[in-house]
Amino acid sequence: MCRGKQFYFCDVDCASEASSVLYMYQEDGYVVLDGLLTSQECDELRQRMAEIVERMDVPEHCRTTFSTYHDEQLKTQGNADYFITSGDRIRFFFEKGVFDDKGEFIVPKQRSLNKVGHALHAYEPLYEKVTHSPKVQGIAKKLGLVSPVILQSMFIFKQPGIGGEVTPHQDATFLYTEPLGRVMGVWIALEDATINNGCLWFIPGSHNSGITRRMVRTPKGTFPLTDFIGREQTYDDEKFVAAPVKKGGVILIHGQVVHRSAENTSEESRHVYTFHIMEAQ
Repeated sequence: MCRGKQFYFCDVDCASEASSVLYMYQEDGYVVLDGLLTSQECDELRQRMAEIVERMDVPEHCRTTFSTYHDEQLKTQGNADYFITSGDRIRFFFEKGVFDDKGEFIVPKQRSLNKVGHALHAYEPLYEKVTHSPKVQGIAKKLGLVSPVILQSMFIFKQPGIGGEVTPHQDATFLYTEPLGRVMGVWIALEDATINNGCLWFIPGSHNSGITRRMVRTPKGTFPLTDFIGREQTYDDEKFVAAPVKKGGVILIHGQVVHRSAENTSEESRHVYTFHIMEAQ
């Protein structure tokens, strides 16, 4: 099931439509805007990422499989450290089953990655330009942000045939603020995101119920490096609503709204550039 009106980016420049966008964001915890980037801008971001991947030289111990399942996230201290210290670096995280038992690729490396993160906005001029663009600043202002800062950024591949499931979660679990409600995800589709290739699904209004778990650092010198306070709830699948979005469109995601995406079993990738903004006032 899909839900709700989808707006065009230019709508946020119209006072009445901007009010509707803000209302839907506050009511549902997310809103879809078509037309943030042109097709050419999307292709340029994808081409730049292809160049980054072509040149990547990842040490064997850092060939980290990325998973949203906690018991699989931190299997070794090296992998955990590689992930937890990626906030101000550009690092590579891989899908399951792309290495053999010797750590060698068994698929083309361009098809091996789950994501690249978490500081593309800081070190890559093309991604920095999009992240800090007047368009994004305008959206932030219309949604009432006064002093927004960028927390992290990622390129997500959702590879055809092997793109992994992202289990139901709330971004505020991992990007925790006091008070809550200070984080917004900006999820830009660089290709059409459809039900077939793994678009996002949301539980509308779920951002009004707080969070059920919080990731914390464990004491220095202990392993694993992170743990959770609380546990993720079990959610009713029938409450999730699909949010397909066209190439160049963006989904604004409240930090507390519950969302997920399914495996990509199609023959089409679902490339996305996404980043998180925090209200720092």
